[in-house]
Amino acid sequence: MQRKQLEFLSSWFDKKRRKPLVIRGARQVGKSTLVEMFARQNQIAICTVNLERHPELTSVFSSKDPRKIIQQIEFLPNIGSITPGTLLFLDEIQAIPEAIVALRYFYEDMPELAVVGAGSLLEFALKDHTFSMPVGRIQYLHMGPMTFSEFLLAIGEEQLAEFILGYEFGQEIGEVAHKRLLSLIRSYYYIGGMPEAVAVFAESRSYKDVSEVHRSIIDTYRDDFPKYAGSRNLNRLHNVFNFAARNVGVKVKYSNISSHEQSVTLKKDIELLTMARVISKVIHSHCSGLPLQADMKEKVYKLLFLDIGLMNTTCGLDWPAVSQMEEVKLINQGAIAEQFVGQHLQELLSDKANRELTYWLREGRSANAEVDFVIVTRSSIIPIEVKSGASGSLKSLHQFMGTKDAPLAVKIDANLPSVQHLKTVIQENKQRKQVKYDLLSLPLYLVEQLETIVADCLIEKNSN
Repeated sequence: MQRKQLEFLSSWFDKKRRKPLVIRGARQVGKSTLVEMFARQNQIAICTVNLERHPELTSVFSSKDPRKIIQQIEFLPNIGSITPGTLLFLDEIQAIPEAIVALRYFYEDMPELAVVGAGSLLEFALKDHTFSMPVGRIQYLHMGPMTFSEFLLAIGEEQLAEFILGYEFGQEIGEVAHKRLLSLIRSYYYIGGMPEAVAVFAESRSYKDVSEVHRSIIDTYRDDFPKYAGSRNLNRLHNVFNFAARNVGVKVKYSNISSHEQSVTLKKDIELLTMARVISKVIHSHCSGLPLQADMKEKVYKLLFLDIGLMNTTCGLDWPAVSQMEEVKLINQGAIAEQFVGQHLQELLSDKANRELTYWLREGRSANAEVDFVIVTRSSIIPIEVKSGASGSLKSLHQFMGTKDAPLAVKIDANLPSVQHLKTVIQENKQRKQVKYDLLSLPLYLVEQLETIVADCLIEKNSN
């Protein structure tokens, strides 16, 4: 299960004056399971109330009186006494937006009670709210699919998971571990990080069973469309959903989605799926300074899907195709690696103030340049290029490093870690320009340690 989120919950629960916590994330990423597992592991009494099942509580939460709310909740079937040591879990909190408002009064009037809310379509309740949000009175935890190391732990590969989590810059990786991790990454490409799919594979080791789980989850998401689409065309929303899965890492052009729909209409559909956290944007930034988000060009973006396993199932890829992808050279092989890295970068940024992923794009008449991702570590701009195999052109990285103030570039591929001192020539303003920079190469399975490795690499670079 998500180790980072469990650690966050433990730290939050131990605070003397904690704010109510709201867990945000797409449907079926394991929000409810996370809270219940935390309570069980720490032997904390938990009171779970699914607000979808109790619409009659709307008027109760409207009172904004925590003691009255607790009293009425205790009258529900199978609910015991709620004491200061109890964890009150308001599941599907988006079903009663008044409960979100009431969190403020729990913080002000009953700070001794630990309150957690979670909801899969929470963004829609927040968007349409006509109430005053409890700004500064609640805390958020953002949650996505399980990472690769969490996947390894779940399937019994504890040694490899601990190796990744404990990896230090400059540490040697043996050939056995390297090949095994690359092989397991291929399994993760297909299974992904949705907890139910991982649990089924851990138990049965059947990719066929995983496929059935994927199809069920995708059907659930599609069944959700009417909940937030309103009067919008559901067939068109289905088409946008499928387009997003099949065009990960590609700059969005609305004409490629549909030649007969207006761009403003398609843009709205993309925004709806983004709010539902089924897809997410990677927005172009000029990367001229910090923060990167201040330099973004909102109209230029590409997409990531929620989960790499769901993406491949939506694209119609089965396990034999994914398992042999280097041999058959799948058209979207590069997109699979980019989705994998992007999915993990989102997890790395989940607790940051600026969580939006960015990339760099330069379009010209004769030559385009694009760097897959750009992040900030130790107040330094770091460009990241993703390669699906062991080789590939670095022309875009050369161009970026020759025109931007970045101390280090990163290439993520199938190779063992290395640092290269590169010298090259680029064309800038019709003139040749010498470019020198350091390139950190990391295997795909170390993306979770990216920030730590980059920071250590920068320290060593600055000390020389």
